[in-house]
Amino acid sequence: MTAPRIYLFKIITSRDEVVFGLRPAELAALDGADAAAIGRKLVAEGSLGVWQYAVRRAADGTLETAPLRLVSILAHDSMRIEPYSSPLPVVAE
Repeated sequence: MTAPRIYLFKIITSRDEVVFGLRPAELAALDGADAAAIGRKLVAEGSLGVWQYAVRRAADGTLETAPLRLVSILAHDSMRIEPYSSPLPVVAE
């Protein structure tokens, strides 16, 4: 089994939910490969730039989870970050 090209996470706040992806190298730079490492980074630096992921149609008409836009996540007291597993294929680019 090969390592995923993108690890997906979901941020849940009182207002909305956002799915975002990080490459293995980006996770390694956080000194961890889980939601807790992302949380520590947000507390330490206040924000984190990530790619938001959303469902789209591939060229062949099938659905896939793919990057939508670059967003900034800001640290907030009432935020939860958790791993996200897409039922669809995940596209890195």
